[in-house]
Amino acid sequence: MTKQPTPTSDQHAIERLIEVMRALRDPDNGCPWDLEQDFKSIAPYTIEEAYEVADAIERGDMADLREELGDLLLQPIYHAQMAAEAGVFDIHDVIKDITDKMIFRHPHVFGDANAISAEDVNAIWDERKAQEKLERSEGQASALDGVTKALPALLRAEKLQNKAAKVGFEWESPEGVLDKLEEEIAEMREALAAGTLEQKADELGDLMFLLANMARMLSLKPETILRQCNDKFERRFRGIESDCRTQNIDIKSTSLTQLERMWTDQKKKGL
Repeated sequence: MTKQPTPTSDQHAIERLIEVMRALRDPDNGCPWDLEQDFKSIAPYTIEEAYEVADAIERGDMADLREELGDLLLQPIYHAQMAAEAGVFDIHDVIKDITDKMIFRHPHVFGDANAISAEDVNAIWDERKAQEKLERSEGQASALDGVTKALPALLRAEKLQNKAAKVGFEWESPEGVLDKLEEEIAEMREALAAGTLEQKADELGDLMFLLANMARMLSLKPETILRQCNDKFERRFRGIESDCRTQNIDIKSTSLTQLERMWTDQKKKGL
């Protein structure tokens, strides 16, 4: 049996967590489940924990947020432990790298640069980030570098559009997006009338990408507003189901016209 790490002061709590993770991965006395894991098998949990943090924030549940942040913190500890076992890097390397990066990207705090507004800070951040990328790519950097393909598609669309906008590839106003949207809707109608499934998918993708761009230009987060719309749909549909049960109506045999009236009733209730 592996000895449980001795409790330490709050200042060294992170070291205790590292010891716990090391014990879980101990080849002789560790946890069988943890020993079977690798980077790929743990990655979905990392993504899931980030979403659970976001959910706790949206709900304003600070107790839940504390717990979810702990779950999320475990993820880099877990990945770094596996990397240490492979002799690549450890969690202290990870912490050092991000510390150095934060200092380098904040010369207005840790150096002689000046920043009066958030816009100034963003400009400095982008400049420093571009410098890092240029050094890594030996002069072949793209304005779109740094947007990982692993992101959810809607979030990745927003980030790609932000990157392109910073070098001037941007409509002058949201009205420009609306004009393009009308053009794409016409193309979508053509694809629906006579296009292949692939063409329909392509045109629908263009529409979704444009809507994400519209949200971004309005300083809205497309991922957030779609999540809110999902929640609204769920509230209203559950309301319809509740009304059907109250009125002893079988929702499956209810006409679409009647369901639409019930949907309107839910809207009137403010749901």
